[in-house]
Amino acid sequence: MSATFSSLKHHNYRIWFGAALVANVGTWMQRVAQDWLVLSDLTDSSGIAVGVVTALQFAPVLALSAWAGLLADRLPRRRLLMATQGAMGLLALGLGALVLSGHVQLWHVYVFAGLLGVVTAFDNPVRQTFVAEMVPADKLSNAVGLNSASFNAARLVGPGVAGLLIAAVGSGWLFIINGVTFGATILALASMRTRELHVLPSAPREKGQIREGIRYVRRRTDIVVIMVVVGVVSTFGLNFQLTSAMMAKVEFGMGPGEYGILGSVLAIGSLTGALLAARRERPRVRLVIGSAFGFAVATGVMALMPTYASFALACIPVGLASLTMMTAANSTIQMSVDPVMRGRVMSLYMIVFLGATPVGSPLVGWIAEAWGPRWAIGVGSITAGLVAVGAAAWAVRNWRLEVRYRVLQRPHLVVRYLDAGTPVHRSARAETRRRLGVEDAEEIARAA
Repeated sequence: MSATFSSLKHHNYRIWFGAALVANVGTWMQRVAQDWLVLSDLTDSSGIAVGVVTALQFAPVLALSAWAGLLADRLPRRRLLMATQGAMGLLALGLGALVLSGHVQLWHVYVFAGLLGVVTAFDNPVRQTFVAEMVPADKLSNAVGLNSASFNAARLVGPGVAGLLIAAVGSGWLFIINGVTFGATILALASMRTRELHVLPSAPREKGQIREGIRYVRRRTDIVVIMVVVGVVSTFGLNFQLTSAMMAKVEFGMGPGEYGILGSVLAIGSLTGALLAARRERPRVRLVIGSAFGFAVATGVMALMPTYASFALACIPVGLASLTMMTAANSTIQMSVDPVMRGRVMSLYMIVFLGATPVGSPLVGWIAEAWGPRWAIGVGSITAGLVAVGAAAWAVRNWRLEVRYRVLQRPHLVVRYLDAGTPVHRSARAETRRRLGVEDAEEIARAA
């Protein structure tokens, strides 16, 4: 089996991967159906209403993720994941029943979005950390990349199918289908060979454990840099559901089928990025920063595209850059933290990654209504560029790095640590190299 799919040799991860692919297709179908239901059936093309729904879906992450991360460090992760997956399926079935009955109103969608946000807040950290129990430690980066590949392969299929089904049978049945797909993940979890799980150590029940996780992250400047970059890009740039819907309907005058196609085209780039990430054995902080800058350039180009076809093609590099940033950030954090702290650290990361959405989505929705959807994308491009440049400048100054780019020589990018010669600086250099992937000169040639 090729290095890209090496984690699939492990039985537990293999059945999880297949079940998650099915559930992810349903999730993407529901996302498209929910946005189109709000945009076309319950409002008159209100970007603000779509932004509010998205915000409500992610707002509980801000309030609950820290506690959810602690639960992920304390409780059996497989059982906790079965409970959250089942609850998400029931919520999808409930909203679908309301839509099919013809009684759905906008406030119903708000309520279900908020409830889904509560469950998601508990699901995210346990789902992120459970990956480390299904594969050996040396396959963790590969498994994280394949998880992203599954999510984005589903994104390639789900939105396009959703657009066709909305036009054919309406939005309601898509919620029902999504609810049923969660049965696949529950069945996979129940079918796992528990003796083959690499069970992570559980955190003891003590006071101040959430504060302990926060102190741990504050001491890790590499994790702080990742969180700042991802947080800013997520807040202003990762609002594709909203901006794509507005561009398709308002800017190009298209219907639900064309909107769904945009999500599928975006997934071409995302899936490519995920498969490349699966081959990457050691992700690095500089890859997070570099891909954030690439995202800024790609979204800037996308915002200027004059036609639907050119806009759709521009989605591919945007998907590639955004997925590369997210998988590099996720893998770098998971592979570098103490296993007993992993749930709490990942919950704080998810607060930054998903918790930024309640702030960004209504704001981006307002920009789309007031100035047009192109400016909503453009603001994301500008802020991503600023935070990438700022993070790179901060890292060079505070981590004592020398960065040179050589046009005519390989490797083109050379990163060195400026050693002051003291034992303290030598120790700091070793720690910086471990976290950032900065190598000795002869190793740079192989890695850059």
